[in-house]
Amino acid sequence: MKTNIDYKAINKETWNQRTEVHYDSEFYDNKSFIAGKNSLNNIELELLGDVTGKSILHLQCHFGQDTIQWTRQGCIKATGVDLSDKAVARAKELSTLCNSNAEFVCSDIYDLPSNHEGQYDIVFTSYGTIGWLPDINKWASVVNHFLKASGKFLIVDFHPALWMFDDKFTKVTHRYFNSEPIIEEEGTYTDGDEVINSQCISWNHGLGEIINSLIDQDLKIRSVTEYDYSPYDCFGKTTVKVADRKYRFKTMDDKLPMVYGILAEKE
Repeated sequence: MKTNIDYKAINKETWNQRTEVHYDSEFYDNKSFIAGKNSLNNIELELLGDVTGKSILHLQCHFGQDTIQWTRQGCIKATGVDLSDKAVARAKELSTLCNSNAEFVCSDIYDLPSNHEGQYDIVFTSYGTIGWLPDINKWASVVNHFLKASGKFLIVDFHPALWMFDDKFTKVTHRYFNSEPIIEEEGTYTDGDEVINSQCISWNHGLGEIINSLIDQDLKIRSVTEYDYSPYDCFGKTTVKVADRKYRFKTMDDKLPMVYGILAEKE
């Protein structure tokens, strides 16, 4: 899908602003992370299983907590990629503080094949990523480009049904399907929201669109799993905690899918 909007520049500026707020936020709690707290959730840990001795490419890594965590889980090589130069700078700083060998690349995802070499046992992306990209078919081709034969790809993200709703999750305001860019003025999902209000350009991508983009790259779908909770309290004041790292909307209980995971393999 083509767009005349310079979404890369707009979103890069937004994420540069967010990075400086997020890095010191209670939401990300870097102090505990540096001390050893696991940033990954049971969803992705269970779907990927043992990663000991594997290499992993983490797309849209923000400032790298999960990239670093994969080295703690046993990956011998972990590379994080992000569009935001401030996020990548912070990721390198955090990696040093954690004595991790994780590496980081500043690049737009579509340009990554020109900016980075190599193939990986695992390509991974999670939680609030592909909605920032207009062309899922091109994204899937990048995933395939960096996967070794028999390599695994895992995406865990917020369910596309969520992005149909308004900010208070009381009414449907957007199409489920990808038809046009969504242009909004937003704060951010962590503490410190009051200091940020910037423009964001995003796109909705339904599960069918995502799955078919991977199939078109000859990746074999191993599993598609949907979850009735979010591991993050990142939807303003609309959710309630129901268990450790489990949140649901106050008005919908367990009726709405909140997260999905797709595991694929390159044969």
